[in-house]
Amino acid sequence: MTSADLVFTGGPVFTVDPARTRASSLAVAGDRIVAVGHDEVRELVGPRTEVVDLAGKLLVPGFQDAHVHAVFGGSELAECDLTGTVGVPEYLGRVRTYADAHPEEAWITGGGWSMESFAGGLPTRELLDSVVPDRPVLLANRDHHGAWANTKALELAGITADTPDPADGRIERGPDGTPSGMLQEGATALVSRLVPASTPADRLAGLLRAQKLLHSLGVTGWQDALLGAFSGRADPSDAYATAARDGSLTARVTGALWWDRQRGSEQIPELVALREKLSHGRFRATSVKIMQDGIAENFTAAMTSPYLDGCGCATANSGLSFVDPGALRRYVAELDALDFQVHFHALGDRAVREALDAVEAAVAANGRRGNRHHLAHLQVVHPDDLPRFAALGALANVQPLWAAHEPQMDELTIPFLGPERSAWQYPFGDLVRAGATLVAGSDWPVSSPDPLAGIHVAVNRREPGTADERVFLPEQRLDPSTALAAYTAGSAHANGHDDVGSLRPGNLADLVVLDRDILTGPPEEIAAARVERTYVGGRLVHAR
Repeated sequence: MTSADLVFTGGPVFTVDPARTRASSLAVAGDRIVAVGHDEVRELVGPRTEVVDLAGKLLVPGFQDAHVHAVFGGSELAECDLTGTVGVPEYLGRVRTYADAHPEEAWITGGGWSMESFAGGLPTRELLDSVVPDRPVLLANRDHHGAWANTKALELAGITADTPDPADGRIERGPDGTPSGMLQEGATALVSRLVPASTPADRLAGLLRAQKLLHSLGVTGWQDALLGAFSGRADPSDAYATAARDGSLTARVTGALWWDRQRGSEQIPELVALREKLSHGRFRATSVKIMQDGIAENFTAAMTSPYLDGCGCATANSGLSFVDPGALRRYVAELDALDFQVHFHALGDRAVREALDAVEAAVAANGRRGNRHHLAHLQVVHPDDLPRFAALGALANVQPLWAAHEPQMDELTIPFLGPERSAWQYPFGDLVRAGATLVAGSDWPVSSPDPLAGIHVAVNRREPGTADERVFLPEQRLDPSTALAAYTAGSAHANGHDDVGSLRPGNLADLVVLDRDILTGPPEEIAAARVERTYVGGRLVHAR
């Protein structure tokens, strides 16, 4: 080679390569990195080479998100958006404004409200009735494990005091049994099944809207954690298939096919067929998503011991295991034998243990096949299970933004877990010390898709910009390099991309330029960093 197409100089360059972690120059030819080093890289500058002077800005591998719902998130950007506030009057004002601006819509949908805004985390139908009494309203909460409905929506769904709770959810009720307007987990489907389905054009628009946002945040690849119909939402798979074939998908995406928890092994041939049908170009559907439990805030996360009540006494509720643990072990062994990766939602310590038991069963049945099974969320992990991640080769998929003191944690979680279990939450440091491979994701639209915000919380264990000086379990903090590696090499490994995630000659040139060096600057300023440029395969896909 006599010259490169693209050369970055004037570093720093953080490679996430143990052989050489820091450099000051990097060269790209075509879609690959061809040189990483210092002044000698400038020898590849030719008459047609584009030279980018970093001028002290930091060059890192493109961020990878190991757990995101991109089509859902992109679609919600066009719906009634309640994110960014915790004020009930603001919520109601936004709902009224959205309804007035969209008189043609039969249903008002969207979401993003926080449980902390309401006593006990439970909004009421009467509040929504006060602003939209004549059309059905259904708004997902921030966690997307529950939804707020008005009276019209409940009436259309036929939900009354006599309606039984579904096996995988709960209808919140008043003292006389009348539905109060809050639906938990699988109960949301009782209403959401009536919401008019999105069109293929809607879903494609949602994907492209999400891709633009994610590229602007430096994300070059991700794993979509739910491909299938769920809780009234249409399957987003067709959006990926279309974008992969027409070339509009610029990111590298792995899809996790939804495991229908109402069915068993009979669905596996269908998943095999979908893997073959959907995989094309930069998209491949090689993972299967099994949701093993719910969330702690509504007491559906599966725990090894019961939740506490408001007085600190044990209740009769230890949460939900959506898939029978014995059946789970069989299913995972079958999927592993077919070289599917299994992507678990495992939030409570019992769900984590059940997922690890399933991976252990797969290893016992099939040997180590290298399928990179991973457990997402990991809010509560029993200390006895920490060493099992490394022993089994199970990846620890964390969502760092949640590991901080904030009202939902302090008011709706810690009191009902108790001091011992509360100290087991989001054990990032312990997982690393136990030898686990750490990967990172956002779970957007549940929380922000910004990797820099996630790295900030992983390092500081405090939310960006908060006035609260408390550090949430400080012994679980990560150093900046480890946190950055989780969002790059770690998540690339989970997503099955072995030639991205680190800056080495021969790897694909998925690159991000940050406006500052977050590895040497003050840790409390990490979230203030901004993405200047994002490249996928050497092609510029975002410029600030």
